[in-house]
Amino acid sequence: MFLFYIELLGSPFSCFSMWDKSPKPRFIVPCASQLLHQRKMEKPWLSLMLISILCCLAICKGIESPEFAVIHAESDFEVRLYTESTWMTASVRDLSFEKATWNGFHRLFQYIQGANLNFSRISMTAPVLTSIVPGAGPLHSSAYFVRFYLPVKFQATPPLPLPELHLKPDKWAVHCIAVRKFSGYARDDNIVIEAEKLAISLSRSPWANFTTSESNYAYSIAQYSSPFQIFGRVNEIWVDVKNSGLEGCESSGVSTY
Repeated sequence: MFLFYIELLGSPFSCFSMWDKSPKPRFIVPCASQLLHQRKMEKPWLSLMLISILCCLAICKGIESPEFAVIHAESDFEVRLYTESTWMTASVRDLSFEKATWNGFHRLFQYIQGANLNFSRISMTAPVLTSIVPGAGPLHSSAYFVRFYLPVKFQATPPLPLPELHLKPDKWAVHCIAVRKFSGYARDDNIVIEAEKLAISLSRSPWANFTTSESNYAYSIAQYSSPFQIFGRVNEIWVDVKNSGLEGCESSGVSTY
């Protein structure tokens, strides 16, 4: 799914990902050559976008990501407490998760390359997050929100995007998220399966009663790996959980379906 959508095999901008033992995941991007994952492009701009990302990969030294602490862990999922964060968001209507991610990230990529009122260049971050809005269709959705985590430098005052990009900043409060990791590429044919696995795991855990049936999003796909990274890809299913009794752990309305 994109970068998610770049068929995102995780984050489309991280050559390699490495988790340290601290609460905050850090993604180290060495300046090394990558194998280009060949895919058929439906539009010329997709090829240009891939070339631009390759250039980004060549100069990236590190990638910021939202901070969290793991408050519960099991063999197949964990619950994290995320701090406040600001994301730039692209709304997309499409039946395909992959196409929606491509579309949304294309607009976000223009934004971070300077298509904003400040003409600011913004460093790549991870993950690229695609949130699925519940609805009809083969993926239980026809609408998506593709999100870019803003670097710490721009968290308080994000540069305003150019109007034609149809982007908007999205402020997240402190909240808890249930997370399931999966490898490979995030695609239309596997994201629902992975989301269902997380739903089953939660239903059998002490967290069974902490998801909510009333929500704006069914679940989200977080992609951390470069689209050019074939092996060791990292993706996650994110599902928000309700107030768990832990201080500061609040739901932002994401649930399983």
